[in-house]
Order: sequence, then structure tokens, then C-alpha cells
Amino acid sequence: MERNPTAISKNMSKIRSKDTSIELRLRKALWHKGYRYRKNYKALPGSPDIVLTKYKIAIFCDSEFFHGKDWEILKLRLEKGKNPDYWVKKIERNRSRDRENDKKLLFLGYTVIHFWGTDILKHTDECLQVIEDSIWDIKLSDCSEIDIL
Repeated sequence: MERNPTAISKNMSKIRSKDTSIELRLRKALWHKGYRYRKNYKALPGSPDIVLTKYKIAIFCDSEFFHGKDWEILKLRLEKGKNPDYWVKKIERNRSRDRENDKKLLFLGYTVIHFWGTDILKHTDECLQVIEDSIWDIKLSDCSEIDIL
């Protein structure tokens, strides 16, 4: 199926890097639960979409396409499409950069959580549960450190 370059350009121009629907959904859910956060926090590697600074948790809301969900399958699909060299290199760079930023954040003592966009949209409560479990783990480790001292 041939697609009109004008339509493709219009579609691509609407793609945002901040305040996406998946980020908004997760942020609203966190806010309603009483969690306060920073968004697109530039002081940290990778500018995480949501950062719970109190607990040192960095959350990334990743779109399936640009971050390469099911990469081996997506890669095969891209190789058959238009401009495969560009798209394969771009998404591989994104995946590599994600891994590097994760390593830097872990080194800084942050817990790093990645959610796929469809998971946020379809299973917001489960995503919240993952975040709350991480907060609980952090609180428990803080308590055990105090007990040792």
C-alpha cells in the first residue's frame, strides 16, 4: 500500500516528545494517588519522563515504535519498508541510548522503570502497582539501613 508523503509528513509532525497521552495518563494516576513528581527532569541522564525525586525513581514512558518493542520483529518489518537504513539505525540508536542512560541512572542510585505505551493505556493500575512496589522496596531498604546503624 503506497502512502502519500504529505500525509506521512503531517502524521510525523504530530508526534511529540513531551506531554504525550501515555505520560499524561500515568502522571494523572500518580497525582490522584498523592505522589508528587518532576516531569522531563533535565538534571538526570535521559531526562526521564517522570521522576519521583523523594524515592529516587526514574520512569520512562516508551512508545513501542521509537523504542523498539519486539525489536527483532519490528526490524524485519522496517527492512521491508521505505528508508530502512534510516529507521533501523535510528531505533537501534534509541535503544542503545536508553541502555546507557539506564546505567548512568543506576550508578546515581536511581531505580529505573520503563513502561510501554500500550501497557500504560490498557493497564494503568498495574503500572501504578509496579511503581508503588518499588517505593515500598525503597522504604524497606531505608528502614533496614537505619536498623543496622
